[in-house]
Amino acid sequence: MTQGSGGPDALAPVRAELLRAARADAAQALAEARRDAERTLAAARAEAAAVLDRARQEGTAEGRAAAAEDLARAARAARTRELAAQGEAYAELSHRVAERVLERYRAEPDLAESLTRRARDLLGPDARITGHPDGGLLATAPGRLVDFGLPTLARRALERIGPEAGRLWRPEGDVPDG
Repeated sequence: MTQGSGGPDALAPVRAELLRAARADAAQALAEARRDAERTLAAARAEAAAVLDRARQEGTAEGRAAAAEDLARAARAARTRELAAQGEAYAELSHRVAERVLERYRAEPDLAESLTRRARDLLGPDARITGHPDGGLLATAPGRLVDFGLPTLARRALERIGPEAGRLWRPEGDVPDG
C-alpha cells in the first residue's frame, strides 16, 4: 500500500504492533519448533546410527547396500517429519497472528475509523466502504479495490516477517544457503 498525500501513515502504529506481536508469537513458535526439530533429528540420527551399526556387523556388500537404503529411507522420513513440523509451526504462527489481529480490531474501535480514512485517502471521498465478512472492511471505487479485511491484514503482517519466519525451523547456528 502507498501512503496517501494526506500526511503520515495512519496505520504505522497498527503495523508496528502487529509486527511486534507476530515476532513475539514467532519467538514462542521458534522455541517449540526447535524442540520438535531436535527430537526429530535425534530420533533420525539414532535410527540411522542403528542401521549403520547393523550394516557394519554384517560386513557384506549386501549389508552395506541395505544400510544405505535404510539410511536414505530414514533421512527421507526425518526430512518428511521436519517439513511437517515446519508446516505446523507456520500454520500455528498464522493462526496466532490472525487471532491477534482480530483481538486488536475488537479492542480498538478507532481502528475501523482509521482503516476507513485510509481507504478514502487511497480511493477518494466517493469510495464505497463495506464490512468484510471476516471483520475489517472492503473499499471500492470504479476499477479499484482496497482489502482491509482482517484475514488480509494478518497475512500482510506475516509477509512483513518475510525470511525471518524461516528462523522458526532452522536450528540455531545454521546459516541459510546462499
